[in-house]
Amino acid sequence: MSARDRHIAEVASTLRGRLVERRRAEAATGWRGAPDLEQTVRELVDEEAAVLPGSVRAEIAERVIRDSVGLGPLEILLADPQVEEVMVNGPDRVFVERAGRIEPTPIAFADEEELRNAIERILAPLGRRVDELSPMVDARLADGSRVNVVIPPLAIDGPAVSIRRFGAERPGPDRLVELGTLDGGQRERLEQAVRERRSILVSGGTGSGKTTLLNALSSFLAAEERVVTIEDAAELRLQQPHVVRLESRPAGVEGRGEVTIRDLLRNALRMRPDRIVIGEVRGAEALDLLTALNTGHDGALSTVHANSPRDAIARLETLALMAGVGLPHEAIAEQVRRGIDLVVHLRRQPDGSRRVTEIAEVER
Repeated sequence: MSARDRHIAEVASTLRGRLVERRRAEAATGWRGAPDLEQTVRELVDEEAAVLPGSVRAEIAERVIRDSVGLGPLEILLADPQVEEVMVNGPDRVFVERAGRIEPTPIAFADEEELRNAIERILAPLGRRVDELSPMVDARLADGSRVNVVIPPLAIDGPAVSIRRFGAERPGPDRLVELGTLDGGQRERLEQAVRERRSILVSGGTGSGKTTLLNALSSFLAAEERVVTIEDAAELRLQQPHVVRLESRPAGVEGRGEVTIRDLLRNALRMRPDRIVIGEVRGAEALDLLTALNTGHDGALSTVHANSPRDAIARLETLALMAGVGLPHEAIAEQVRRGIDLVVHLRRQPDGSRRVTEIAEVER
């Protein structure tokens, strides 16, 4: 950070403190005649930094406003539509992912306190909090972006923040063919499989494009079908007219009120679904999914983290065993063989592109 930028950051931090003091004083007196935030900040900057050039005062005012109501320096990154993920590793190390590639940025917070303030502004509107007793939190922003926060003492080098963004639009099958994720033959095979109500599991590593492909596959569902989607964070954007979207809920501050994917899946079976779409299978809900697939609820779509189609099947079996109902492995394996029809595997290539590398059929 240059000397000029450091000076602007120091002045902005001081003025932000005075802004907070002024707002508290106004609240204490019950005065309701305060102008809007932008006007208040510009007046404060003009009063306290009158000797500075107008362009510098405008920059300071913009920073005070940004740091008072926004996400601080991260606002610049989140304004870039090409940024897919923002990763903060402490106050002075910020990385982004663009086109599948991670790269460092010159963005930095003034200190750990400024980063903690930004975290509070992210979580407060969502009714979530993070502190020493609960040093980890998952949340979803209004635009669907997922936020994960870990603070000290778990995060040794300062608070760590990951913001995974999801655009308002999802590429359809034809667009995925243009991007090279699918080829024409794969697209036709998957469209036929969905229309024939074959149950499909999309596998791959983190950031390989599983959710994007799942959303594209959902476009092949018939318009007259009743579709129930179940997700940890609502990322899917289905275009069918008859869609019920369900989202899990973590426990509240008091440790109660949790609603899991498994709870939602069990309830979805009572909602007369024609199709069930699960954003990701990652726990004991795998057994309930297999039970549904083997009792008339065929044609489901879901994703799972795995390194290959064979590993995806093995992982699904392991997750089902985690339900702890005492079923032998052979019985679980048989349900997998009879419930899952296709495994579509994705890989992220060294150049950042995502590609379907294999479509495997599960042998009965």
